Amino acid sequence: MLQITKLCLATSSGITGIAQRHVATTAARAIDQKWRADKGLPENPNAFGPLTNLPDYTFLDGRPTPLGSNQKKRLLKQQEIATKIVELSGELEFAKQRYERNKVAAATEKQRIIENKLKPKGHLMLQQKK
Repeated sequence: MLQITKLCLATSSGITGIAQRHVATTAARAIDQKWRADKGLPENPNAFGPLTNLPDYTFLDGRPTPLGSNQKKRLLKQQEIATKIVELSGELEFAKQRYERNKVAAATEKQRIIENKLKPKGHLMLQQKK
């Protein structure tokens, strides 16, 4: 890294006359993610909670406070998720009922085939009629 920095200094100083350093660094995650996952908490502590979901202030006379900057977006997204859950659970119930109907229909068809398949013939049929 030191050689690259010196190279950048040499090339940039020749062009503009001012030495510049171009260093790219990435910050380490300061939050212990394993501990948060073990406790069942979200990765981002600011994604959910009273600081995010509740209004920033309240009126003393009881008037409702306006929604926050991202609170309306969050509420709309949660409503979309809720409607999708209701829709998919309805489809799941329909699939369960259809499966049961198909299962019963297959069993009755099998029973009908068995009943029509084996019939006594000849003298056995005459003995059963008596």
